[in-house]
Amino acid sequence: MKLGIELGGKPHTVELVRVGERLRCFLDGKGLEADAVEVAPGVYSILIGGESFEVRVEPRAEAGVAGLRVVVGSREFSADVRDPRQWRRQRDAAAEAEGRQRVLAPMPGKIIRVLVKAGDSIEMKQGLVVVEAMKMQNEIRSPKSGTVERLMVTEGQAVNTGEVLAIIA
Repeated sequence: MKLGIELGGKPHTVELVRVGERLRCFLDGKGLEADAVEVAPGVYSILIGGESFEVRVEPRAEAGVAGLRVVVGSREFSADVRDPRQWRRQRDAAAEAEGRQRVLAPMPGKIIRVLVKAGDSIEMKQGLVVVEAMKMQNEIRSPKSGTVERLMVTEGQAVNTGEVLAIIA
């Protein structure tokens, strides 16, 4: 598992790999072997290089602030953990596709409604066609704003997974 962590205001990359009972940790690309055991909820006993640490991890108490409070001995850290998969999903959801896009059928089914025609100007996430599959209707939406360059299907047509439904420029 690879995570982005901001610790004390400094960004770090942490990669965790379990090898048997041991945890292999890479901090900013440098390897570190550790034994970690959760001894109580939010309390961890960590052995690194023969040295033992008790680490307490809890949500930050400040109102409206996401993140963690990490206490190691007498030192306290503020940590924000970012899962890159989550960041990628949010970034991809917010960004429009660029260039000419082929809109593909996500499943086999039947085109029951065509919502646009060639030459129409459309907005990102605007419905293009409705596919019926297993008695459910699924609206297929545009990945970008632009113009419907070609519409490859008609109402009543059967489509297979991966078949091109439209091309958006």
